[in-house]
Amino acid sequence: MKSRLLLFIVVLPVILTGCNLNNQASDAQGTFEVDEVIVSSEVPGKIMSLNLQEGSILKKDSLVGEIDSVPLELQKAQIEATIGALRQKTTDVRPQVQELKDQIAAQKAQLSDDFLEKDRTERLIKADAATTKQLDDINTAISVLQKQIVANEEQIKVAETNTGTQNNTVMSEYKPLRRSVAEINDQLKRTNIVNPINGTVLTKYAMAGEVTTVGKALYKIGDVSVITLRAYITGTQLAQVKLNQQVKVLVDSTASTFRTYPGVITFISDKAEFTPKTIQTKDERANLVYAIKIHVKNDGYLKIGMYGEVKFN
Repeated sequence: MKSRLLLFIVVLPVILTGCNLNNQASDAQGTFEVDEVIVSSEVPGKIMSLNLQEGSILKKDSLVGEIDSVPLELQKAQIEATIGALRQKTTDVRPQVQELKDQIAAQKAQLSDDFLEKDRTERLIKADAATTKQLDDINTAISVLQKQIVANEEQIKVAETNTGTQNNTVMSEYKPLRRSVAEINDQLKRTNIVNPINGTVLTKYAMAGEVTTVGKALYKIGDVSVITLRAYITGTQLAQVKLNQQVKVLVDSTASTFRTYPGVITFISDKAEFTPKTIQTKDERANLVYAIKIHVKNDGYLKIGMYGEVKFN
């Protein structure tokens, strides 16, 4: 009788403990993660300031630092000076053209007078008051003026064409130079280090005073206000879950208690994968599992890399 009683006393705590574990048994386990953004330098140069620390909470589009912009400003000034010099290399054809036009105007006025004189001379010849030589001289003068007018008009066209070609050659450098200025202006904007998202600085990679290059990481930031639990379920559990489903997320509080959070399933993988070594699924014998993501509002206790368990409601 005593041996039976002793066996009952030994077995009873085990049974009670097993019942407690069954009550707390989760449907899936995983680790917490956040969507991280690594902010990198977009221009090379010395970091003049980087006003953040690990754990700093930053707002989207806030200015957190600056990279030395003096070399870029000097390049811009040099290009703008080159653009200004282009104007001095061009030729203004307008004074030359105006002079030729004035000559043509005077020649046309003289030509008009010569035609009047020709008419008068022809009448005088009919009246035997003038000689044919006088008429020939007038016709010669008219012919010379007409040729001079044509020559001056052709000279205007040649001057405009040659000068236009010359100026176009010079000014062909203008657009590429203006594009270079625009590119430098864009790079000058990128010397300002602007934070891309609302979040908390997770890691700081650089310090003020260091020289950075394009693409070099400056800091890593993530929004930890809503944290994601990546868990894994078996194929038999796949039919128990759906997108936007409300679930319970359990996190260790003490050695024997859990902290419970409401969560929402936001992702269910459509491809099976091998069970990660660090994850225990409900059916530990399962070789293939499906990843799910659960969004959980963070009260500050949840950390990246922390383990969590899921119970489907």
